Amino acid sequence: MSNLNVQLSSMMLDNPIIPASGTFGFGYEFKDFYDINILGSMVLKSITKSARFGNDTPRIAECKSGMLNAIGLQNPGIEAFLEDEVLKINKIFKKKIIASVAGFSEEEYVYVAKKFNDIEIVGMLEINISCPNIKKEEGKFFSSEKNIYSLCREIRKVVKKPFFIKLSPNTENVISVAKAAEDAGANGITACNTYFGMAIDPRNGKVVVSTKKAGFSGPAIKPLTVRLVYEIFENVKVPIMGSGGISNSDDVIEFMYAGATATQIGSQNLINPTVCKEIISDLPKKIKKYNIKSLKDIIGKSHY
Repeated sequence: MSNLNVQLSSMMLDNPIIPASGTFGFGYEFKDFYDINILGSMVLKSITKSARFGNDTPRIAECKSGMLNAIGLQNPGIEAFLEDEVLKINKIFKKKIIASVAGFSEEEYVYVAKKFNDIEIVGMLEINISCPNIKKEEGKFFSSEKNIYSLCREIRKVVKKPFFIKLSPNTENVISVAKAAEDAGANGITACNTYFGMAIDPRNGKVVVSTKKAGFSGPAIKPLTVRLVYEIFENVKVPIMGSGGISNSDDVIEFMYAGATATQIGSQNLINPTVCKEIISDLPKKIKKYNIKSLKDIIGKSHY
């Protein structure tokens, strides 16, 4: 329906519902549950230069109102992705996708990002500078405004497509990093990745996840990420994808009022594999109930 359409940088989306990176794989796991072409788009799992197995198990734990994950960027690497996965994705998804780029140095990010230039199905990149499930020394430059500015500047030099920067909430300077990314040429901001969390088994005192700290996601973080989206919207002019704790159509509308142009659904996909379909089906009913003419009209409206 036209009143669900949103313009996300160069991509016109039928609706603002996008599965988040790492929770939807490459789409294969969900195609038998529903026609995934109803989605606005989808963000693929993050791709690095070389293949990664990820962290040791256990690396997922359920928590009250959320979950912990420490997958550690498991993926086949950029060359295997381009050789094997792109053809498979083309067979199941007919819209533009968002490729997630990860790395451990500026050079690696730039190398992987450039590889997507000529992949027709990729409409946009999301630069994942915020994975919480890697070694501290591997991700140490992610919260530096200077480093993020340099990274975005170098990506802008070689990448033809729009790119969004996926921010971490685990720093005190999220707004400054967002502004630095915008100033260096990023076309948008994804807010945000998971929060640092931890769980200990009360029966034996052992830390539940192998990495000790892990990324916490789920309904419990929604108020935190709504606040981040609201504050980022006040400080940048580029569009925002809101991500964190979304599980229903009311959550989507709330994020859009705060300033999100589109929304990503993450861990809820693992709990309810048809959640995106349900939200897309429910949105027309909700906007009618709330006397909203078009979703794009409410983006950032809580600020005015």
